[in-house]
Amino acid sequence: MKKVILEADKLCKSFQTGDITQHVLKNLDLKVYESDFTVIMGSSGSGKSTLLYTLSGMDTPTMGSLSLYDTALNGLNNDQLALLRRKYCGFIFQSIHLLDTMNTMDNVLTSALLTERDRSQAHETAVRLLTQVGLSEADFQKFPNQLSGGEQQRVAIVRAIINQPKLLFADEPTGALNSLASTKVLDEFTRLHREGQSILMVTHDIKTALRGSRIIYLKDGSIQGDLELGNYTSEDREHRTQKLKQFLGEMGW
Repeated sequence: MKKVILEADKLCKSFQTGDITQHVLKNLDLKVYESDFTVIMGSSGSGKSTLLYTLSGMDTPTMGSLSLYDTALNGLNNDQLALLRRKYCGFIFQSIHLLDTMNTMDNVLTSALLTERDRSQAHETAVRLLTQVGLSEADFQKFPNQLSGGEQQRVAIVRAIINQPKLLFADEPTGALNSLASTKVLDEFTRLHREGQSILMVTHDIKTALRGSRIIYLKDGSIQGDLELGNYTSEDREHRTQKLKQFLGEMGW
């Protein structure tokens, strides 16, 4: 029996613009399980990113309840939510958000030292992880503008996982990358998942979604479909592609 690590019950999110109320999430129920690679898909405007940000506690639901590792998020103040995210979560975004005035190593260490880790130990971990994602020692001293987009995103992955988050959130992490860089980043997600990392990712891209083990389809703020794909292997890629395309066709993609 898989362990539920994140649960939303009757989740609603609305935005008010003047006299107009926009209902983005509508009575949404969702359970996210440990060690799953859960992918949220849907057409533009379906509420994918709003759902991700609300589930992570970075945005507040209008109604409904939300719990992360058996801790209710409802009623927590901003400081309490920040501490909870720091304890359990890692974040990767389409806009990479590396600090321009810091080199690769310092960008990663800044995140690590937020948890009051020993600097030498954190540095050792950073070297190991940066090497694992294919960066060289020379890259450790480079600033973001000296790295390619794919290299920057791999630095962002290391920054997100250096504190060993229990759940990794990713919002369109390959959206701004070319095909080659995208593949390298997706290979890192696959490796992390094989090692047991729980991942919750939003994407509009079929190639990216194929790496997931579970696909959630969102339409007009509600979950319309839920597909189990199983763990990714390159040998199974053609079958997975057919299965996913059939599912998306049924959803009206």
